[in-house]
Amino acid sequence: MNQHNPIPCFLLAAGRGERMRPLTDELPKPLLTIKNKSLLAWHLEALSAAGIKEVVINHAWLGAKIEETLGNGSQFDLNITYSPETRALETAGGIRKALPLLNPSDYFLVINGDVFSPNLPIKKLLEQVTRLRSMPNQSLAHLLMVPNLAQHPEGDFYLKDPKLTNEPLDGAEKLTFSGIGLYHRDLFKNVELDIPTKLAPLLKEAMADNRVSGEKYIGPWHDVGTPQRLQELNVAHE
Repeated sequence: MNQHNPIPCFLLAAGRGERMRPLTDELPKPLLTIKNKSLLAWHLEALSAAGIKEVVINHAWLGAKIEETLGNGSQFDLNITYSPETRALETAGGIRKALPLLNPSDYFLVINGDVFSPNLPIKKLLEQVTRLRSMPNQSLAHLLMVPNLAQHPEGDFYLKDPKLTNEPLDGAEKLTFSGIGLYHRDLFKNVELDIPTKLAPLLKEAMADNRVSGEKYIGPWHDVGTPQRLQELNVAHE
């Protein structure tokens, strides 16, 4: 995949969705619907509209239903492949397992399958790839940050555009990670295959080396964390 082709995208869909029970007892969380369209379908339509062609989706709990529902992605004008996990590998572990399928030349896009962000400006986000490639100290990640939520008031990282850090920084704003980001494959080079590995420690290590950037996004974005939140979003988008 050369640098002039759209980068691949990885959709994280392996979570059990415990907080969404009983809705997730018979359906994987990313197939729950808003306005009669699954969370994954919202993402896939947006990716296709942005010109992305190659998508990899990981799954664990009831993963066969995801494959049955989405197939090879032709209805979205995408090529979808799947990365099944027999046990939850966490975010970084899931990405490491899927890397051979993604086969990125350098950067790739990752989106949490359980966030709802209609009108997500994916094309604008992809424009960051050119900037990241041109940096002398190669950036390992560029994260989309959102305002802190009532259920997560403390936020995650400090943004002083475009620098993103885990440590307080003069003039920086502490924001919440959206679950949407661009990553360089080298961020995962030391992650062992099929070993559960969290993403945050890798990001914090890269931040300490000044190799993570970010931007604030104030468009619609929702963490679909509870049945009540799902119901509210359906009512709001009727």
